[in-house]
Amino acid sequence: MDIIIAGAGKVGYNLARTLSPIHNVTVIDRNSQALNRLQENLDILPVNGDIEDPLTYKKLIDKKADLFIAVTDIDEANIISTLIAGDTIDVKKKYIRLRNDFFAKSSIREKLEIDEAIFPLQLSSETIEQLFEYPRANNVKSFAYTDFKLVSIRVTAQIDEIILKPNGYIIVGIERNKRFIIPKDSNSKIFNGDLVYLFGSEDSIKEISPKLDIEAPENIERCVIFGGGDLGIAIARKLLKYGKDVKIVEEDINQCNITDEILGGEAMTLSSKYGTNELFEEEGLAHADMMISATSDDEYNIIKCLEAKERGIKKVMAINNEMEYYNLMHSLGLIVVRGPKMSAYNTIIEKIHSSKVTTERKYCGGQGSVYLRKIFTDSSLIDRRVKPYKATKDTLMYLIRSKKLIPFIEPQRVKEDDILVIFTHNEESQKVESWLNGL
Repeated sequence: MDIIIAGAGKVGYNLARTLSPIHNVTVIDRNSQALNRLQENLDILPVNGDIEDPLTYKKLIDKKADLFIAVTDIDEANIISTLIAGDTIDVKKKYIRLRNDFFAKSSIREKLEIDEAIFPLQLSSETIEQLFEYPRANNVKSFAYTDFKLVSIRVTAQIDEIILKPNGYIIVGIERNKRFIIPKDSNSKIFNGDLVYLFGSEDSIKEISPKLDIEAPENIERCVIFGGGDLGIAIARKLLKYGKDVKIVEEDINQCNITDEILGGEAMTLSSKYGTNELFEEEGLAHADMMISATSDDEYNIIKCLEAKERGIKKVMAINNEMEYYNLMHSLGLIVVRGPKMSAYNTIIEKIHSSKVTTERKYCGGQGSVYLRKIFTDSSLIDRRVKPYKATKDTLMYLIRSKKLIPFIEPQRVKEDDILVIFTHNEESQKVESWLNGL
């Protein structure tokens, strides 16, 4: 594909890094140094210019693009660039990153003929919201076409080894000693400290969860958020909506006032200008059921989470803003939640690799991919015998039929409303995507 990215910041850089090996990528930014860094490391076409200036796009006037992606930090710049690109370049699809959730409720997407609008703050806060239903989960993913969930759980059971015999769910990944494993058989050995990924019905996963994680609280009522910026506020709103007791800790006193005003005083906002040690004792922070460090500084988030664990808080979450810190956070036993920029990047990549017939989701920090293809009424696959995908790396393939998981290890006659689902390593994902789309 021919892809144009407006913005060479963290999101734009990561998108270009991932997409440039297999697509023709053009990056527009007025920061020449950022473009030079991209050009030194990646095979991209740099365009130096203001993405809000129509003159910038004259350099691309004869160019056709399959996809235009606007991903700067400024909503207005992304909206204007998308509007100008639509008028000056032959663009098939347009994706836009937006911070203000007002635009999610407005008709701007339809007016600008935007194909996908990504709201990173909303994505990060919704990830945490889903954990209310799964207090023992590290992460919960939902999918199109099926009610089945993908849930990751840190094993804290105090025994050397557990053998899971799945009923209503399957084990689709294990993260152990910084290695991601896709198990070959359903009766998998799980060890204390593993992060195990389960796919299946909600009831089945909720039933097994207490046997895997014996330390997490059964219910989450008292919550502490470190960071009173946009993300902290978005998370607090979700928590307050469910009637949770929320305390926000913020270093900047002015931001404390802003946060308190935005939330209408519903959450207690505390200043940590002079440190947090006293706050844990004086304000009872150590009695929280859940603590979230939601700043843009990954190192600070790690430190605060470790402090919270030392003081006995069982469920601690670190917002992950930089890919480089993901493995470290996991190795320290922290629950890792994608920050806004990571959420924007991953969501855009997932949408690019999805199509009208297949959807893709990443899991285990992007090390694994899950693909789904539903067999609709008009599908030419109905009543055809389909051979399973032949993988070069460990891969699991199943049929979801009548809410049951059927191993797809031999040729199967496909029926209407069947869902093909494949779990694979990221290195194998492009081949899986091509195979599914080519059926």
